[in-house]
Amino acid sequence: MAKQESNCEGSSVVSDLINFLNACPTAFHAVDEAKKRLRSAGYEQVLEREDWKLEAGKKYYFTRNYSTIVAFAIGKKFVAGNGFHIVGAHTDSPCLKLKPVSKVAKGGYLEVGVQTYGGGLWHTWFDRDLTIAGRVIVREEKDGVVSYSHRLVRIEEPIMRIPTLAIHLDRDVREAFKVNAQSHLLPVLATAVKAELNKVAAESDQSKETTSINSKHHSLLLQLLADKLGCEPEHISDFELQACDTQPSLVAGAAKEFVFSGRLDNLCMSFCSLKALIDATAPESNLEDETGVRMVALFDHEEVGSDSAQGAGSPAMLNTLSRITHSFTTDSKLLEKAIQRSFLVSADMAHALHPNYMDKHEDNHQPKLHGGLVIKHNAGQRYATNAVTSLIFREIARNHSLPVQDFVVRNDMACGSTIGPILASGVGIRTVDVGAPQLSMHSIREMCAVDDVKHSYEHFKAYYQEFTDLDAKIKVDV
Repeated sequence: MAKQESNCEGSSVVSDLINFLNACPTAFHAVDEAKKRLRSAGYEQVLEREDWKLEAGKKYYFTRNYSTIVAFAIGKKFVAGNGFHIVGAHTDSPCLKLKPVSKVAKGGYLEVGVQTYGGGLWHTWFDRDLTIAGRVIVREEKDGVVSYSHRLVRIEEPIMRIPTLAIHLDRDVREAFKVNAQSHLLPVLATAVKAELNKVAAESDQSKETTSINSKHHSLLLQLLADKLGCEPEHISDFELQACDTQPSLVAGAAKEFVFSGRLDNLCMSFCSLKALIDATAPESNLEDETGVRMVALFDHEEVGSDSAQGAGSPAMLNTLSRITHSFTTDSKLLEKAIQRSFLVSADMAHALHPNYMDKHEDNHQPKLHGGLVIKHNAGQRYATNAVTSLIFREIARNHSLPVQDFVVRNDMACGSTIGPILASGVGIRTVDVGAPQLSMHSIREMCAVDDVKHSYEHFKAYYQEFTDLDAKIKVDV
């Protein structure tokens, strides 16, 4: 009976992940969805630009730029100087973002100018049914007072495509498909003839200033956005939009064992950590004996180095730890004490062994799908794991009979990195780098195993619930 209940819970987690992925085409949407879930779970919003009045036993969250979100639950027995138990992940994924001036017309086509974001496998974006999503700044006027609102937008139907060149016109393509990111990656929005026939009034209004948004973007595109937002095209002041695949995420495979989706890196880890925190703090009685603070931090801009106001390289994490600690004390020295009692799980997807490219993995470190979370190691500190931090994570796995794996990159290959070393060095917090194994990382369409979604969620949830007791048994620097 217990096994049957566990399987049902696992299926529910995977189904919930699919819903999360399909609701989150961009980092902005991921934060919006996380915010909805936190509010439903009793988390109260605090604003960084205002004073915080926090209480032990209560739950809070804040957003920054609406692309980063941090949520935390304060233990009922928390006192200033106690530690923070954090899982950190990121909301962004490699994509094509619209340029500030996206209006391109050539060869009788209307195209959309885009710039590459992150290290995407750009060849996978060809011949996909694409749309756009992101945020729009809308100008509003009421009773003579002008204001600007931040609005999320997503056009569900396919409106663009990046067509490949026919093999008859490029006989060498079978030997090497080389993508010029400047000239080959422009999505086709429409033909000029059809756009002219469907011309919107705004485009023919000669009174518009040449610096208006109509001079920067196709009127056809602006009208689509305006229709979705319920405003006029001229009310759109600016936007941050990206191209998105319209194919939905789903559970697939002959044995229904895989998740096929875009943005698994890193929305899968964002979802698992968020759900783990929510479930580990509901009901609030789960915080009765907690002496620390349970936290999830989902950052933007990891795929481009994290150096932004809302990236992991910003002071956001240190500021959060400081503000929480100083809400309970005026002693500035207690923050340093709290940091040394804290622990960060840097959760970012890992590379599973590829059956067609097995030589790309080190012989003794070949993470498998269904094999559980992967602990990442690198002597050059591209990952922040050490013997102590990996022990903590392994012990949690052992206590719950959860599988765990290890990964190091081959010595003759460059190693990627995560927010782990950035936060470990910037804050001084103990860190372990982990991630669920996946294939096709940075493709427009990735895949992972349903079992690893369940394992990740269960591992993170157990970490939140048991870290305080486990950490008390580890003796280092004494």
